[in-house]
Amino acid sequence: MAEYNLKDQVSDKYSLRGRVFHKIREDILNGKYKQGEELREATIGEELGVSRTPVREAFRQLELEGLLKMVPNKGTYVTGITQKDVKDIYMIRSLLEGLCARLATENITPEQMNEMEENVYLSEFHESKGHFDQMAQLDNRFHEILYESCDSKMLEHLLRDFHQYVYRVRKMTLSSEKRGKASNLEHREIMESIKAGEADRAEKLANLHMINAYDNMLKNGLIEMFDQGNDNEGK
Repeated sequence: MAEYNLKDQVSDKYSLRGRVFHKIREDILNGKYKQGEELREATIGEELGVSRTPVREAFRQLELEGLLKMVPNKGTYVTGITQKDVKDIYMIRSLLEGLCARLATENITPEQMNEMEENVYLSEFHESKGHFDQMAQLDNRFHEILYESCDSKMLEHLLRDFHQYVYRVRKMTLSSEKRGKASNLEHREIMESIKAGEADRAEKLANLHMINAYDNMLKNGLIEMFDQGNDNEGK
């Protein structure tokens, strides 16, 4: 019997099919399944405690996202996120997060503003103590608050997906003392611009924040963790 029974976690938020999809996608993005690795419907279904049908449907959806490749008469293989994908994600995010920050200056609620300020203060505290795990969690939450504050469900959905795609490498970038401190400063400047209602400045700073994050990945060779295993894809 499978230890992880996904049926026990079904809620109104997602159908069983949706939960299977999100679980497999999370495992791909978190590195559980490596690039080029073959995934089998029966094995995944047994691990998740579901039949092969929702797994097959999840595979099809993940192929549309570019995370899997289904090869006729051979199998289904993990494509994952490539170096080019990461570059594209950050370039797109830089534009979308800028737009998000601009909209947030118009739509952020007092409660969201208070939470964003508290997030910045806590991030600076944990950075001073070298608490990198807490910094990663707070970094995630800062961007979630920003997305929620823009009051656009379509933009929020897009940004949450992009944010998740590069979670592994983002967590590693914050373990750098220099980048962690710089990232916190950038968050503070974005927050202060939104609070002051300076839409142009908030947009520019949020855009630059993403570009700086990507440049830091290149500088520290973190981009090289992607594409590993692609040479074996489909073999």
